Amino acid sequence: LNESEQKKGLKPWQLKIHEIIYEADTFYGKLFDVALLIAIMLSIVAVMLESVPSIQLKHGEELRVIEYVFTAFFTLEYFFRIISIKKPLKYVFSFYGIIDLLSILPTYLGFFFSGYHQLSVLRAFRLIRVFRVFKLGRYLSQGAVIGEALKASRPKIIVFLLVVMVLCLVCGTSMYLIESPESGFTSIPRSIYWTIVTLTTVGYGDISPQTPLGQTLASIIMIMGYVIIAVPTGIVGVELSKNAPDHMLSTQACPSCSREGHDKDAKHCKYCGEEL
Repeated sequence: LNESEQKKGLKPWQLKIHEIIYEADTFYGKLFDVALLIAIMLSIVAVMLESVPSIQLKHGEELRVIEYVFTAFFTLEYFFRIISIKKPLKYVFSFYGIIDLLSILPTYLGFFFSGYHQLSVLRAFRLIRVFRVFKLGRYLSQGAVIGEALKASRPKIIVFLLVVMVLCLVCGTSMYLIESPESGFTSIPRSIYWTIVTLTTVGYGDISPQTPLGQTLASIIMIMGYVIIAVPTGIVGVELSKNAPDHMLSTQACPSCSREGHDKDAKHCKYCGEEL
């Protein structure tokens, strides 16, 4: 081993596996990511199809075999991720490590929970497989940029939401005073519910004002709804324009703790200090 590899504490074959599984700036790394993305999407489609009674009745066995194949693939991926980093527990107890485990655990639990009286429990376990969709997040190259923009926008958005909450409270209370219970405004909470539905331009139509004054207030709330929807979009958009040009992250993952999101010119992991 050379000096860099000795510092990382990994054997050459472990470094090769790490490069393929955790990083996306090499040919085999990109190839693995594409294959894994396809597998994730197909497994999610299989879960969705299995929930359709007619399809489950006709192709239940085929879907079960497909599920076993995907589970085996994701199990191998999980195993290789553990053995290709210096501190496996860092990955096991990380967010994506837990998600990866949740994506394969239900199928194995199915071997131990059999019998008609346990089918409801098994069904609940199998539903956890949809957590595979969260595995897609690590492959969105611009996800970190959006995350930073949302984080920077958080104080402004919180203040904005507080203003919206106060507005809903005031308008809902006002509508409760204006309209009669016969119109559906039987309480302040129900009136606030109507205000939120109207303000967000959803408009279920289960409650509607009947008096001229109530309809006038409703019209004002509807107009305000268009403005309110645009405000958070503008806040996040400004932060995106600020952060995007300077936010240059590499796809390299730390061989020690498996964390990602390092700067392009980073030499050491900013989370554990290990050499990259």
